[in-house]
Amino acid sequence: MEYEINAKRTLGGISPMIYGHFIEHFHRQIYDGIFDPENQLSDGDGFRTDIIEAMKRIRVPIMRWPGGCFVSSYHWRDGVGAVRQPAFDKAWRVEDPNTFGTDEFIKLCRKIGCEPYICTNAGTGTAEEMSDWVEYCNLDNEGKNAKLRIANGYSRPYRVRYWSIGNENYGAWEIGAKSADEWGRLTAESAKMMKHVDPEIELSAAALADINWNVNLLRSCGQYLDWISVHQYWDMMPEVNNPADYGACMAFTSNIGRAVDEVRGILTAMRLEKKIKIAFDEWNLRSWHHPNVHTVVQGKRREDYITPRDKNDDNSTYTMADAVFSACFLNEMIRNCDIVGMANFAPILNTRGCIYSYRDGIVLRGTYYVFMLFTEFMNGEAVDVWGDGEPELMEVTSKSSRRVSVRTVDIAAARTADGGVSVSLVNKHPTDEKTVTLRLPGVFGRAVMYTLNGDSVDSYNDVGREEINVTEREAGDVNGTVSVELDAHSVNILRISKA
Repeated sequence: MEYEINAKRTLGGISPMIYGHFIEHFHRQIYDGIFDPENQLSDGDGFRTDIIEAMKRIRVPIMRWPGGCFVSSYHWRDGVGAVRQPAFDKAWRVEDPNTFGTDEFIKLCRKIGCEPYICTNAGTGTAEEMSDWVEYCNLDNEGKNAKLRIANGYSRPYRVRYWSIGNENYGAWEIGAKSADEWGRLTAESAKMMKHVDPEIELSAAALADINWNVNLLRSCGQYLDWISVHQYWDMMPEVNNPADYGACMAFTSNIGRAVDEVRGILTAMRLEKKIKIAFDEWNLRSWHHPNVHTVVQGKRREDYITPRDKNDDNSTYTMADAVFSACFLNEMIRNCDIVGMANFAPILNTRGCIYSYRDGIVLRGTYYVFMLFTEFMNGEAVDVWGDGEPELMEVTSKSSRRVSVRTVDIAAARTADGGVSVSLVNKHPTDEKTVTLRLPGVFGRAVMYTLNGDSVDSYNDVGREEINVTEREAGDVNGTVSVELDAHSVNILRISKA
């Protein structure tokens, strides 16, 4: 296979926020996860220091919170102040102690060094409640909500820049679901009030690749929006925990960019593509497992609807399939960097996250190392890549038992700030190595290959078991061309330092 990379032909700047993350009040993400005051590994604020350090190592740029479905019945005032009353979370049917709220979230973001991104309650909440939350976070001292923050011990405003109106309010599963017309009206009034509080905030609103929903939203609220939110999971298993095998996961890579293409088309048709960017602010290969909750007939015993959530934390689920898929997703976001400015892996911790925590430590799943490589090397400006001839295809069997043809190699390239070039090369083939020749006119320098892999497609990391990791090897000098070997089922970054 041969590809040409024109390092002078840029597609746009790669926003660091496409490597963002997400955390929700679901199962062990917050409590008995990042926020665990009784754990010996936690600091004086109750945060697990080992998890914080792991998040810092992958340079988390932005964190979305508090949901997710949780937010659509969450009232932010219950989670601030010295006296907090537990509340029943109607989305996930558990009691939330409210000991982790807005102030704790801001502390978490500051410890990591990332931007906070707050998703508001557009389910049971109101436009006034959403704008009051902006007051609490961003005003110096005007009004009762800023004074409440000061009384709670936080004299300086948080200056939260990124806000989302709602979560998946288009879905019947969401508390406070809305019709397209209802959504357009609510988002317009909410956005108007929120920007009256702080005109410098950037607003997103829940959307999906649906013409009717988005046209209503953009006609009603487009003048206020800076972002449009898109969510997607490919391997759906909310009711039955039956993870797709490696081949089926590769079949999912054939349509990663479909939602981006469709939303881009709507924005372009409405002449908003220069004003509003796409925030792919909740994504993962595999959906969360939470049976008998988002259904008409609810589970009655904890064993029916809470205990099964532990299956999300079976580390053997997260194999090279997850790593390869995630790298292909990030490549797609890089190739669409002119319209995609943010993406948030859901979640960062436990459930389907890239980090798994237990009482005495953490496990870094394969997807963690994908983020480590991309945040380190795939930055700067995306540059054009094209193949010489027809792309090599491989046939795989989808989860629905259809035969699907997918490209064997997925590629994206970047011209980095230091003048070098980085190339992301993903070999999806389960068993075969692939040789790739890259033509890079005018590029000279020393090449190093970083490879993420395991012995098999089913390799995984667990407590006391590390089968997926990164290796480094010299790839020779580049004088306008270079050939590299890609291991089977591998994620690779070729880093070419400027001569």
